[in-house]
Amino acid sequence: MRWRLSALMSAVLLLTACATQQDIQPTEHAEAGDRLGVKAPALRGATQGTAAWWEALGDARLNGLVTQALADGPSVRVAQARMLKAQAMAGYVRGGDRPQIQASAEVDRQRYSELGLFPPPLSGKPITVGTLQLEGSWELDLFGKQRAELDAAIGQSKAAEADLEAARLLLSNQVVRTYAQLARQIAQRDVLQRLLAQREQTLGLVKQRVQAGLDTAVELKQGEGALPDARLQLEAVREQIILTRHALATLVGQAPDALGDLSPDLSVLKISVVPAHVPVDLLSRRADVQAARWRVEASGYQTQAARALFYPNVDLVAFGGVNAIGLDRLFDGGGQQWGLMPAIHLPLFDGDRRRSNLQSKVADQDAAIASYNQSVLDAVREAADNLASVQAIERQQREQAQAQASAESAYDLALQRYRAGLGTYLTVLTSESAVLAQRRAAVDLKARAIDTQAALVRAMGGSISGDPS
Repeated sequence: MRWRLSALMSAVLLLTACATQQDIQPTEHAEAGDRLGVKAPALRGATQGTAAWWEALGDARLNGLVTQALADGPSVRVAQARMLKAQAMAGYVRGGDRPQIQASAEVDRQRYSELGLFPPPLSGKPITVGTLQLEGSWELDLFGKQRAELDAAIGQSKAAEADLEAARLLLSNQVVRTYAQLARQIAQRDVLQRLLAQREQTLGLVKQRVQAGLDTAVELKQGEGALPDARLQLEAVREQIILTRHALATLVGQAPDALGDLSPDLSVLKISVVPAHVPVDLLSRRADVQAARWRVEASGYQTQAARALFYPNVDLVAFGGVNAIGLDRLFDGGGQQWGLMPAIHLPLFDGDRRRSNLQSKVADQDAAIASYNQSVLDAVREAADNLASVQAIERQQREQAQAQASAESAYDLALQRYRAGLGTYLTVLTSESAVLAQRRAAVDLKARAIDTQAALVRAMGGSISGDPS
């Protein structure tokens, strides 16, 4: 009859536990990817390393800077430390699912009261009591609580691994884009230096024509005024070069002045051919999307663990050892002691603490799912924006090349007519300004093409090809 009553009570408790938490369910669903044609990322057992996508630019100095940044960059070190912490926490949780054994040794020396609990001959004199034993415990995971906690910890560890890869990709992307920006500024400096030399030569021509009576002081003042303007623009670009070198040195973990002699050549950097249509499904391999998906998995397991708290907790505790009054008798045969204590626990009334805990975990799960959906939406938008920009820049470069060729021809004609006395110096300055604008536009478009392609690589998770490696 007692066994039947126990079984009935257990069944009632299980049904009660099930009934008191089934109304608490998540409301969000990871469906943004399905709407946009992006499949859920395959949750890999190990996060792949960052592909050396920057090597396609063909600059050995850039390759070295990126390698150095990935090795010494503080942002990568921080992400790596977080990953190691998450892995350690997974190991800590894994240990809780296994039997626990500990050894203990105690020596207690005290005087027992003559009027207290212990009778003579123990009372009234100091007594030494020794204990030496092994204790073991094992919490039986009958309802999956510990397994769910372990899966949640593993999910957080994998999310931290993905965060590390995202940090590596972001840092390499920042180095490449800053390097391209420095190359653009140096190319702009070269354009302005050629312009300054060109204006100095033209000023010499104006002075000769003034001496010959072919030009007036007006043309001379125009020629002289063009030089400070060119020097002003040149100094502004030189300032930008210094600041960009400082930024790049910081990215690779060096002192601001460590790259003072770095002068990348924009013409050396190669632009890869971008497919007209990049598969949107490649976005599923983005490290930040992977991390968000792992956190969805981890939050789901945390919810399972919170639900398991509504069911009984079964523990097995055992001990064995020796205990004696007097250390010289500790290992006598009569001092042996042992025990086995199975126990089952289920709090019936806890002030709704378990329900509140479950509601908190379900809210975390909803937040993780919503964050994942937002990550997918952001990834699709970034990829679409950068792909559109890459294609638009290609069209702009073709049109700009034609505009520059026309401006160069117009400037040559204006200069020849001025030398022949058939045109004014104002016409030369006007055509020269158009040439300067087109030369600088060519530099800017080349740099933008590299920058946008680097942004597209990051948006696509490290590659714009179908090869995930």
